Formats: sequence, structure tokens, C-alpha cells
Amino acid sequence: MGMSFAYGPTDEAEARATLERARELGVTLYDTADLYGAGANERFLAPFLKAHRDEVTIATKCALSVDPVDPTRRSISNDPAYIRACADASLRRLGTDRIDLYYLHRRDPAVPIEESVGAMADLVRAGKVGHLGLSEVTGPELRAAHAVHPIAALQSEWSLFSRDIERGVVPAAADLGIAVVPYSPLGRGFLTGAFTSAEKDLGPQDFRREQPRFTGTNATANAALLEPVRAVAEARGATPGQVALAWVHQRAEVHGLPVVPLPGTRARHRVEENVAAAGLTLTAEELSLLDPLAARVSGDRYADMSFTSAGRE
Repeated sequence: MGMSFAYGPTDEAEARATLERARELGVTLYDTADLYGAGANERFLAPFLKAHRDEVTIATKCALSVDPVDPTRRSISNDPAYIRACADASLRRLGTDRIDLYYLHRRDPAVPIEESVGAMADLVRAGKVGHLGLSEVTGPELRAAHAVHPIAALQSEWSLFSRDIERGVVPAAADLGIAVVPYSPLGRGFLTGAFTSAEKDLGPQDFRREQPRFTGTNATANAALLEPVRAVAEARGATPGQVALAWVHQRAEVHGLPVVPLPGTRARHRVEENVAAAGLTLTAEELSLLDPLAARVSGDRYADMSFTSAGRE
């Protein structure tokens, strides 16, 4: 996402080098969406995908769009015809004949999820899509969808600071044998210490300035919560980001399901750092320091939580 959308200007040459470095390090899942730059990110990925099509798994999404004039205004469509049209458009932009994993980016409660997933299942039968995924759905919504067609992956925000999906979504996924793909496992960079206040540290085009927990007194309070993360990192000779990622990786053992986090980055050295985190196992004592943090976080994940699973639970 960050290579084309949301976080301000990107060095395209470094971004492309980052994709290649990730592949060299054994990263095989590349996640995008038609939302990211209104199709720009899919077009950006096309040359990389063409060069390595049989080596990588490409995931993209549909159903969510933003107003190009006012990015804070979002719209959702789960209409079956719209889903089919979006899939065809994504295939053209990606320059491929199949999407390995196709997500419904956000849930529109006005459309029965059975209808939306039914349309996505048609794409599987047509050979355009390999597997289906959902993003930010509740446990009951996940079960209803899975009854229509097997759901391979559930993508939602999950990190040291964001654990609301553990109430109902994660248990449902574990029960159904569905992998969880956490987005923003690094708290959009906040857990790495890359910034402490969106208003003070980030550019005017950075959408993190819209997120309550990164602004004002919330940001100040939340920055203070990072001390245990830094302490564990220093003791282990790791970075705070690696500790945060290791915690997410270990959710697989805690909850008994596959967990595949998506630590987005635009720089080669960050990919190297993130991949190395997979080899870090936190001790029970370290986890006891980190586990209480989410309950103390100030501010919601988004200014409007209605299009998240937590907003409908």
C-alpha cells in the first residue's frame, strides 16, 4: 500500500528494489488492492509479477474506494456485479490471468454476505481467482461466508496495540481452519518508534494524521506505552519493530491457527529487518510485559470504526 498510497511520496526505484529484495529473502506473498492509488499499486506490481509469476502469490481486494478529492471519504460496495467488474479490472492492471487470493476489502451490511461471496465464488469457478479472503468481518459474518464457499484468509488489523479481533473473529477463524493475515502489525510504524505524533512528525498527505491514536494527547499517551517494547528489544539485541512482529507471529501458537502478518515497507533494509523477526521467539516473561499494552491504548484505530469488525460486534 505504502508504495502507492497513504504515506506520502515514494522513491519508485527503491520500492522496486524492495520488492526484489523481499523475493530474494523468501517472501512469497505480495498484498495489494484496487484502492491503493486507485489502481496505481496494481499497475506498479505488474512488471514484478510478470517476471516472477510462478514464484509469488498475489493478493488483491475489492469493494472499498476513496474520494480522490477528499481521501477521508470512503465508500463501500459489495454488489455482485461490482465485484465481478472489479476483479476483471484488477486482472488487467496486474497483467495476469489469475488472482491467487481475492479479498472483499470491507463489508457492506446492506448486502447479504452470502450474495457477495457467491459472486466471488463464481470468479473461482471461472478460473480468475484461486482462493477467497475477507477483511474486517465479524465472527458470525465469517461463518456465514464460509458456508457459501471456503474462505482461505481473514485479513484484519492485529498488533500489540490492536487486539479487538481476538474477542470473536480469531476464535471463529481458528474453528474454521482459516488463516489470519494481520495488517498493520507494526501499528503503521508507531510500534517501531518511527514517529511519536502524526501531527508533528508526518507530512500533510499522510493519512495517519486522521487516525485518533496517533494525534494529540492520544499520541503522547501511546508513545509512553512503548517503553516495554524498547526494553525487550534492547535486551534481545533486536529492534522494537522486530519485537512487535515476533509478538504477532506467536499469536499462531497462542490461538492455534496460521498467522501471516503483512509488515508493509518501502525500503530494503526494513524488509531485511522484518524477515529476521520471524526467527525471534519471545519468552513468557517478555510476553507478560507486552500483552497488557493493548488494553491501555488511547484512541480508536480509525475515526470511523463502522467499517471495521469491531464497529459491528
